[in-house]
Amino acid sequence: KNLNLEDDVIFTGYVPDEDLVAIYNLAEVLVYPSFYEGFGLPILEAMSCGCPVIASNTSSMPEVVGDAGILIDPYSEEDIERAILMVLEKDNLRNELKEKSLNRASYFSWENTAKEVLKCFYENL
Repeated sequence: KNLNLEDDVIFTGYVPDEDLVAIYNLAEVLVYPSFYEGFGLPILEAMSCGCPVIASNTSSMPEVVGDAGILIDPYSEEDIERAILMVLEKDNLRNELKEKSLNRASYFSWENTAKEVLKCFYENL
């Protein structure tokens, strides 16, 4: 509110799980400048809806995002601003990130997780 962004940004507050898919599908971009995440489930949720992602280049987020999003320094307002403007102003980039997001999200399926866990078990027998 102090920055007078009410006309450009929707501040939702708490969002019930059942509403997340609709919001991700309507969003132009998910901006996730977290300083630390154990995994970054909101990033994966957004990507599985084809929502372009801007996320921090810290902790687990680069592994989740891969090349399907834009990684930023969460301490740099300039980095965050530059990435947001790039995604919003460049239709080709936004469309490329949507496609890459869907492909990257499919990698994180429960089936792939189970295969990786079994692989670890068999390698350590």
